Amino acid sequence: MASAISRAAVTTFSLERSFSIPRSSFGLSPTRCSARFVSYSSSKSSLFRRRFHALCREDGRRMISSPMRFVSASNKGYRKMRGRAAKSEEKQLELSVSICIEEELPDDPEISSIAELLRLNVPMAMKLAFDRITDSNYKTRDTSIRDLGGFESVELSVLLCNDEFIRKLNKEWRDEDHATDVLSMSEHIPELNLPVLMLGDIVISIETAARQAEERGHTLIDEIRILMVHGLLHLLGFDHEISEDAEEEMEEEEEFVLKSLGWEGKGLIRSSYDAETDENLHIENSKDKLSKDKKKEGSLRFYRPKFKYIFCDMDGTLLNSKSQVSLTNARALKEASSRGLKIVIATGKARPAAISVLQMVDLAGIDGIISDHTPGVFLQGLLVYGINGREIFKRNLDPNVCREAGHYSLEHKVPLVAFCQDRCLTLFNHPLVDTLHTVYHEPKAEIMPSVEHMVAAADIQKLIFFDTAEGIATNLRPYWSKATGDHANVVQAVPDMLEIVPFGTSKGSGVKLLLDHLGVSSKEIMAIGDGENDMEMLELASLGVALSNGSEKTKAVADVIGVSNDEDGVADAIYRYAF
Repeated sequence: MASAISRAAVTTFSLERSFSIPRSSFGLSPTRCSARFVSYSSSKSSLFRRRFHALCREDGRRMISSPMRFVSASNKGYRKMRGRAAKSEEKQLELSVSICIEEELPDDPEISSIAELLRLNVPMAMKLAFDRITDSNYKTRDTSIRDLGGFESVELSVLLCNDEFIRKLNKEWRDEDHATDVLSMSEHIPELNLPVLMLGDIVISIETAARQAEERGHTLIDEIRILMVHGLLHLLGFDHEISEDAEEEMEEEEEFVLKSLGWEGKGLIRSSYDAETDENLHIENSKDKLSKDKKKEGSLRFYRPKFKYIFCDMDGTLLNSKSQVSLTNARALKEASSRGLKIVIATGKARPAAISVLQMVDLAGIDGIISDHTPGVFLQGLLVYGINGREIFKRNLDPNVCREAGHYSLEHKVPLVAFCQDRCLTLFNHPLVDTLHTVYHEPKAEIMPSVEHMVAAADIQKLIFFDTAEGIATNLRPYWSKATGDHANVVQAVPDMLEIVPFGTSKGSGVKLLLDHLGVSSKEIMAIGDGENDMEMLELASLGVALSNGSEKTKAVADVIGVSNDEDGVADAIYRYAF
């Protein structure tokens, strides 16, 4: 039966489904099971006030915990769907299962589908586990739950939540301030002799489960089932934490339940050992070795961003060798943005050029990552726009440097372009000047009749000389590095262009100024670039990623080296490092 799950803090939808489960092994009549989705505030929930166990993982390692007591709760909301068991005149053991979705999880179809499957899967696992504990003898299992025939019903809830929610539980009860995969909380009090076996609650982090599913090579529902079985066995008295024998016994039980139900994957205990072994064999990420923890496209909704901002260069980084944004890069930026990660363009381009390029892949405008109303760093940090796209910094080049460069251009027939905020000026037609507009999407250069006309036309922020890569390296760069003295700096973003910018300025200084304006720490940003003009920005960021096509100087200062701009380097960096 299909269902829909809406967001609310009270009951919003009702669904009924009953199961008749033969229970000859219990010595009783068939079992009746009602599975329901629930949504409630924690003050009405039995989720809090339990003992719990956990197999916690941090960086792939097993963590050990002890049973503890839960005595308080915050006001959280859940989405709810309730169901009633079918009526029967025959005495039945009712399995009452509540599947809960924590309100902070995204309203995602896959999560809803997983909840639907759990509505069917949890009772199946319960029935199998009940049969086993009735028929088998165990050396280490806590036998507080003995004769299931003495109960009229069994109640269990499963909560799907995010990392932040389960982290708070883990912090409060285990004093470990990190997310974990599953917590199980028991509510059974044998001394009360109640007709209802209040088995307790299983809390599963969807985000951690998604990461583990990718690491272990199976689907998210596979991992959720594994975690659910682990939590269920804890509630039934198994505890891998008390001794090696207990661990072995619980591990065997996990494997039995999963295999008997035909579910994929190894039990959590065995998987945890495998992960620990892999971790010991794994060589830590270095500049010549990419991290293996790459998320899949479309999976970021299950992860929390590690940073608040990504500062991204364009030419040679976001743009491939054809000066285009690949669809893979575009999708990655949209997906990251949808998860709350703010993308800021930091480029040598003028703002109109950046908007023009990103408009082609639907990344510009109100719903994009760039517009006339978004922050950004342009013209190598010489133009910086802050909140609402307001100009917060502009630095102009010394007019005498501009005059000298203009005369050099005319004398040596080396094409030159002056950048004046949203305009480009030049002194004569040249095919290389045309490529600035046709290939790099900069404003079409206006031809000035003389050097003095060019200098007087507008404030000039930077100049670009065009030549071959060899001509730049052997002639232009050596000459202008010396000629500019302490009046200007020379930088390169691409091999066949030499840029002259005001002395003491850089893209990195523009990024720093914008961070101060936004009230953001450099520890909260990731930066991606390739050129020498990106070096300061990469050094400033908490994580600096240089693409493999970048200059050797840039790669030397980066924290990690990503794949090239022709291999969707920006997307790869986002899926590998940003979440």
